[in-house]
Amino acid sequence: MNITLTPTAAWLVLLVAGLLETVWATSMKASEGFTKLNYTVVTLVAAGLSFWLLGLALKALPVGSAYAVWTGIGTVGAAVLGIVLFNEPATLARLGCIALIVGGIAGLQLTSGH
Repeated sequence: MNITLTPTAAWLVLLVAGLLETVWATSMKASEGFTKLNYTVVTLVAAGLSFWLLGLALKALPVGSAYAVWTGIGTVGAAVLGIVLFNEPATLARLGCIALIVGGIAGLQLTSGH
């Protein structure tokens, strides 16, 4: 299957891929070392879809920007869900670092030329 994306569509696909990265990272934590089958399945399916969508987006976007945005979305999403779902610390320093990552993601998207 040969899918061609416009740069705008590629950014949207990349956003979904990043959100799926958040899903697989969070479900991996919930799988407790792959000992809970339902979370293990979610992890593997979400990871596969996330990588596939990243690959599609890379057909139209610069690799450095796209990869950084993908991992940034996953990092921020996993950190926020860790706070909400797993009672991980929500210190001012940690929240500030999350904000810096969000700023970096926005900056990369805005300066990518696409």
